[in-house]
Amino acid sequence: MTAWDEAELRRIGAATELRISSRRPDGTLRPAVTIWHAAVGDALYVRSAHGPENGWFRRAVRSGTGRVTAGGVSKDVTFRLADGAVASEVDAALHAKYDRYGPGPVGAITGTDAAATTLLVTPV
Repeated sequence: MTAWDEAELRRIGAATELRISSRRPDGTLRPAVTIWHAAVGDALYVRSAHGPENGWFRRAVRSGTGRVTAGGVSKDVTFRLADGAVASEVDAALHAKYDRYGPGPVGAITGTDAAATTLLVTPV
């Protein structure tokens, strides 16, 4: 597992939105989707606001690779389901970052149901 460059992770983490793309079997990138994200410690996490059946989430899990862009940083990455032990830390980071948008949007990416869709995003 490759670690994030501290400055890049800080820039990505500070950005409000992240553009995420998964790779097709032929290696090309799918169109990017804009989502919310959180940096926790030295790691980057994303979640599906519409559960595990959301298209971008299913494709990211299936391919395991893609690209993220935020804060002026664009990186090829891997996606893997996160360890459930980080769920409360990711929830707290998402609340701290996005509560200003109200309980509906934040509620879609926090809590027990959303935690099951937490992906660890790691640079290649």
